[in-house]
Amino acid sequence: MHTRLTTLAIAFVAFAAVPSQAVPLQTPQGPVLLTVTGNIAHTNATGRAEFDRAMLDALPQHTTTATTPWYDTAQSFTGPEALALLELVGASGTTVTVTALNDYSADIPFADFENYRIILANQIDGQPLSVRDKGPSFVIYPFDQDEELYNEVIFGRSVWQVTSIAVK
Repeated sequence: MHTRLTTLAIAFVAFAAVPSQAVPLQTPQGPVLLTVTGNIAHTNATGRAEFDRAMLDALPQHTTTATTPWYDTAQSFTGPEALALLELVGASGTTVTVTALNDYSADIPFADFENYRIILANQIDGQPLSVRDKGPSFVIYPFDQDEELYNEVIFGRSVWQVTSIAVK
């Protein structure tokens, strides 16, 4: 009996020490708003991870109030934390290319996502961002929390109408 309990305890410790496999990404049930490709470990379609609104809303959300060059007054932006999305898909790389509906794209250093609380805003002042209002997603840096971010380089990385992300 003692040997059997010892064997069970050793087996339990051994299995507990092995990291579990990530839960597979669910399949979008609604229209796909964002596609992530490139150096990612977790997908839900061939070679890519696709997200609908519900999947993006299920990620950790953050709200930041920021003064930007695109609006006359400070706005409250809400959306998923970009780093949480990158971690969910198992992203690894040095650069993240974010592309908009009109094919405008910007390369963002992966380190920016680790160093700043960047969000993929899908709401402004509590209202969903429509395509007309720079939606469905808008890369928002915490401009008002770090004055060094308020510059042309970061403005160029603040892609709106985001449809895809490629991790390199």
